[in-house]
Amino acid sequence: MSRHSGPSPLTETSRVPSVAVIGAGISGLAAAHRLRTLLGAQARITLFEQTGLVGGVLRTESLADRPFDVGAEAFLTRRPEVPAMLAELGLSEQVVHPGDARTSVLANGRTVGLPARTVMGIPSTADTMGELLSADALRYMAAEPERALHWEVGSDVSVGELVRERFGEEVVARSVDPLLGGVYSGLADSLGVRATVPDLADALDAGAPNLLAAATAALPVQQPGVPVFGALRGGYSRLTLALEEAAAATARLSVTVTGLGSDQQGWWVDTADGSRERVDAVVLAVPAPAAHKLLASAAPSASRAAAGIPLASCAVVGFAFAAQEVDAQLPQTSGLLVATGEPLHSKAFTHSSRKWPHLADGEVLLLRASLGRFGDVAALQADDAELVARARADLEALHGISALPLDTIVQRWEGGLPQYGPGHPARVAALEAGVAEHPGLAVAGSMLHGVGVPACIATGWAAAESVVQHISAGAR
Repeated sequence: MSRHSGPSPLTETSRVPSVAVIGAGISGLAAAHRLRTLLGAQARITLFEQTGLVGGVLRTESLADRPFDVGAEAFLTRRPEVPAMLAELGLSEQVVHPGDARTSVLANGRTVGLPARTVMGIPSTADTMGELLSADALRYMAAEPERALHWEVGSDVSVGELVRERFGEEVVARSVDPLLGGVYSGLADSLGVRATVPDLADALDAGAPNLLAAATAALPVQQPGVPVFGALRGGYSRLTLALEEAAAATARLSVTVTGLGSDQQGWWVDTADGSRERVDAVVLAVPAPAAHKLLASAAPSASRAAAGIPLASCAVVGFAFAAQEVDAQLPQTSGLLVATGEPLHSKAFTHSSRKWPHLADGEVLLLRASLGRFGDVAALQADDAELVARARADLEALHGISALPLDTIVQRWEGGLPQYGPGHPARVAALEAGVAEHPGLAVAGSMLHGVGVPACIATGWAAAESVVQHISAGAR
């Protein structure tokens, strides 16, 4: 999608258009910035955000006086949205890439290298799985092409159901769950094939004779020498703050939107402080439960669809250690994923100073622990001190690291990630169709077409272009 595609900016002779963007995460910020580009400097754009901060799950904090991302930390380079946006904002030179350190996985009490040639942990060959699986599980998976595959075109099941039946429980627990836990804070049994691994579903629809063949067809094509991931020197806040400034919207932070609706004069937005703002259009860039509530009267069918998208919560614990105290103990890997069923509190560790060369200064070693999966409410009920203690206990059990950290930070993400269960694409189609029945209303966000930053930006752009078309039609 071209950053400059879509409707042309309104002319200076047009009346001053107005748009409310509800939600100041990356999707809402991308929408606001796109609106400014398309509508021009005179447009009235109001950005509503329930919290006191913009950026949503893109947040950079100070850890031992160093910028440290406590939410999402990277983006896929094969998608064009982030590079295009960074270029427009003059931030392209801030892009950094991971080093060569590999990721490992802890399974059955052993730490091994994360297998190659998998799709969200779903293997395309048995050749790379020998260290991770028992001999019996490896034989069962290798013999998968000999068993008849029953797949109905257009159907959707949980990733766990499909992989368990074709490859066995060990592959689910030791390979798929760790990957999905890192991306979605979910489990193979809570996530659907069609939304979570769409290329795999497409291969099955196209007639792949078995799951190994489908996974082979779904492997992403990566250009040699081109890094898979990128990040920003100085953290994601460089992007969110630049977007906020460039959008030049009126930011209403710490304001809760309680309702919205439309009449012949346009749309209105009601807030908890009793105010009502009238606008030409509304972009709703909030999590699914909030969208369900706000759309209840404005777009009932869309509201019902949003109600079917649950959320997962998680927490990130960041550590800064004196490098001389822990460098010899911490493996030379980019991080560690934890299989389900292991006796640890954490689901993953990112060895930040190993993974990102720009964070390796030789004095302080940074790393982060991730805790919490979908349905595991008890994991995050502990206070911050207890979460730090649990993550430190895991580090000692894994690597013998008992040194006191120089600094710590805890970031909780309550309802931070939507769960794309079986049937998610149909729910999203129903949501978007319900919204489309109401001109001047658009939705954006991670509940739609992907939880990654590029996918969220794409929904923000699309939402902005949709409401600009509505405004332009009204002006004509």
